[in-house]
Amino acid sequence: MGDVRWGVDEVAGAEMAGLFGPGSVTWQLHADPVMWVAGVRALYLQALHPRAVRAVVQNSDFRKDPWGRLFRTADFVGVTTYGPRAEAERAGTRVRRIHAGLRAVDPATGEKYRIDDPELLRWIHCAEVGSYLSVARQAGFPLTDALADRYLDEQRRSAELVGLAADDVPGSLADLDRYFDGIRPELAMSDEAQDVFDFLRRPPVPFVLVLGREVLWRQVAELAYAALPDWAKELYGKRGLPSVVARPGLKVLRRVVGAATPVIRAVYPSPHIRGAMDRLGPEAEPSPARLPKLGTGVGTGD
Repeated sequence: MGDVRWGVDEVAGAEMAGLFGPGSVTWQLHADPVMWVAGVRALYLQALHPRAVRAVVQNSDFRKDPWGRLFRTADFVGVTTYGPRAEAERAGTRVRRIHAGLRAVDPATGEKYRIDDPELLRWIHCAEVGSYLSVARQAGFPLTDALADRYLDEQRRSAELVGLAADDVPGSLADLDRYFDGIRPELAMSDEAQDVFDFLRRPPVPFVLVLGREVLWRQVAELAYAALPDWAKELYGKRGLPSVVARPGLKVLRRVVGAATPVIRAVYPSPHIRGAMDRLGPEAEPSPARLPKLGTGVGTGD
């Protein structure tokens, strides 16, 4: 960052800017309102790895508190994207410490395995960042292939936080495509995946919120499912909105929510973004207009 832009010495500026900083693709992308749909899409996709989803279900109160995982993931992404470097690293240390003591059991074989197995962590990471990119591009977020490559390279820092080596995760679109091609034979529908699917379609809510769930949340869940690659929907074997509906639907949703975003941030500001702006100044507010100027040819997802 340097003392010219932020008025602080370089070391202190790097600490305050965090892992990525306002000049990164990550900083701009993770604030976009369509990321909520992308997060749901990531959960659909992650659940198709039997060992990974079994580890989640066996080591959490997912069935009793299914909202917890969604909000904890959102908070982790917020902290690691916009928090000071030390805060992001503390969040990563907590995650690694928790994961290190957890095991899951394959009910068919009795095999016990670590949930911080690098292969499982890599799958969770790739399904997440791949979903963020795919949904954002389908929704019209202006990411060129070069910017998408930059984002995946940046996200290697997030992978390191949970215990992976940076070189062990894809750092470009081509690398990510090769990863998904290679892991597809390991993916399958399972009872645990069915549990995740059922929750995402009809999550438990207080009675007074049932109408909102059916009218609003259901649209998010439908669009997230429609945004999955065809091979993932074939594994689920579930009918949903046609894939051709996903892109225009996501674009409409992004425009509508985006128009309301200034009001939402004024009334219910993100503590992570607000904290970053307090440290770095109002010019650090995330915006697609502040994306790095790299390459041409805006992609649209899968």
